[in-house]
Amino acid sequence: MAGEKILVVDDEAVVRKVVEHHLVTEGFQVITAGDGGSVFELVRAHKPDLIILDILLPGLDGIEVCREIRKENDVPIIFLTSKRDSSDIVLGLGVGGDDYMVKPFHHKELIARVKANLRRRLLQSIASTPSEQKQVLGYPGLEIDLSSRTVLVDGSPVALTNKEFELLALLAQNSNRVFSYHQLLELVWQFKDNADYRTVMVHVNRLRKKLEPDPSQPRYIITVRGIGYKFHRQ
Repeated sequence: MAGEKILVVDDEAVVRKVVEHHLVTEGFQVITAGDGGSVFELVRAHKPDLIILDILLPGLDGIEVCREIRKENDVPIIFLTSKRDSSDIVLGLGVGGDDYMVKPFHHKELIARVKANLRRRLLQSIASTPSEQKQVLGYPGLEIDLSSRTVLVDGSPVALTNKEFELLALLAQNSNRVFSYHQLLELVWQFKDNADYRTVMVHVNRLRKKLEPDPSQPRYIITVRGIGYKFHRQ
């Protein structure tokens, strides 16, 4: 993942601390809240990438919080519930929840669900981005034709392998979006967890040698230290 922000809402301090610990260990940024009333300001201020929301909150419960959030925001929401009664779960999903977990749960399952929902959101976002509608992407000194899978550097054609082209196209179609090594491995190579990030690094180095005027000071594919890469829109 690429340091996504997760908002954890639970009135039990112990649950918040445990969930926060495991999320931070996985590289996520975490914001916490102990009641439903404070959620809306936190969502506006921090723009979380995903919310973990307890259903049984004092005052404004998780169902009402979700219902209000859905009026203006489609951020993924994973409900936490201590009830095994399916009525709560059905109600939560019915007002816009994306997933749920029943307490007590194993932290590995929670992390897996968080990653799965973030992955789904990323794929939906990429599929709906307006730039994907374009067949030719033009940048200073670089032209990428998505339909013919050809690339011109300063007007001259450059030969790329299939994976080099797919990696370049993904980054260029989503310019200035940061992709983690893990995301690139999954989206371009369909690799899952525990894949070797050097695969991405090698392909980026090859692309830089073929595209960049000075590969040591890239102008197109920029390294985001400790996370991954982005395509710089000039």
